[in-house]
Amino acid sequence: MQPAPPPGAAELLFVGNATLLIRYGELTLLTDPNFLHRGQYAYLGKGLLSRRLKEPALRVADLPPDLDAVVLSHLHGDHWDRVARRGLPRSLPIVTTPHASRRLQGLHGFSRATGLPTWHDHVLVRGGGQVRITALPGRHGPGPVDFLLPPVMGSLLEFGDPGGAVRLRLYISGDTLMFPGVHEIARLCPDIHLAVVHLGGTRLPGGLLVTMDALQGADLVSALRPRRVLPVHYDDYTVMKSPLSDFIREAERPGFPSGVLHCPRGERVTVDAAGPVEAGPARPANP
Repeated sequence: MQPAPPPGAAELLFVGNATLLIRYGELTLLTDPNFLHRGQYAYLGKGLLSRRLKEPALRVADLPPDLDAVVLSHLHGDHWDRVARRGLPRSLPIVTTPHASRRLQGLHGFSRATGLPTWHDHVLVRGGGQVRITALPGRHGPGPVDFLLPPVMGSLLEFGDPGGAVRLRLYISGDTLMFPGVHEIARLCPDIHLAVVHLGGTRLPGGLLVTMDALQGADLVSALRPRRVLPVHYDDYTVMKSPLSDFIREAERPGFPSGVLHCPRGERVTVDAAGPVEAGPARPANP
């Protein structure tokens, strides 16, 4: 086991796609578990498949045995896959959308899946650490197309001492496009220390954009003005058409408000309210 992050800091290990292992004190969270191997296909609904291009940095068997919860933005095959469904314990808490929680409980037996309507929250405590998870607005597709896709949520993770002040504030965008709800987040959730932004410019047949490309991602960051931004979800699948390099170029434009963290797949970054503390290669929890 790796040592706990410094007090008030969180360690994020980038597994691949939108999958992060987040540690704060004794708390451990997993986001959008996607453990398909390179070459395998994820089912995206409506008969659409996409082939994985990159190998995840960890296997389900490498995860720590004391996970506190999964934070799941929505129910798509590149965010909750058949490997996660078969390999994760049915008793594991999952914080997600009401749509996903109903399916996880009713079809897959994950009895502790909790569905959060937008702006509702759920608190987890372990030892001297607490996280409040708040569901934030997200929109997966443009206009009426959004109703054909599974509902998606962003997440605000507020870490601190149990019953105490917030020490670290993380925003996870989920598979959203830039839309007016982002400005609502900016108004109600100021002082975000780190924004984890799902990019990739995912396009469906016909060229329909359903996740932020580089320009939309930069616009979202400019609206929220987090201190740091960590890009994820940009090159794992064939449907992703906007590379990370495009976002880096957007982030270099004058007036861009946030520092960009570079955390390649399989590495980790430790952040506190002031910024990044350290980065380095990942090590499996159970070598």
